Amino acid sequence: MKSIMAIILLVSGTSVLGQNQSKFKEIKIKTSSECKMCKERIENALAYEKGVKSSSLDVESKILTVTYDTLKTTPEKIRKAVTKVGYDADDMPADPKAYQKLPVCCQKGGHSK
Repeated sequence: MKSIMAIILLVSGTSVLGQNQSKFKEIKIKTSSECKMCKERIENALAYEKGVKSSSLDVESKILTVTYDTLKTTPEKIRKAVTKVGYDADDMPADPKAYQKLPVCCQKGGHSK
């Protein structure tokens, strides 16, 4: 009987531990980026964002791919972090003050200015 109880405790303890493990997901965010400087700026900012495992911006499509820990952050927080750098993130507009600080080439349509 004691061995059965020990097994039950061991199994239930393992399932509890499994629930505390990180759960990684990937999201894609449409940005208002324009150039390689934008790529560096956004990826560097997200490197310091809690819960973000990795980020990669495809400059041509303006799509930012982010792998994140669902226990530490949310897609909304990630989008907000992008807006604080000065870029639109899906339907969230860029922070106006951060946008004004961007080089002209990084502002919307900047590559053709």
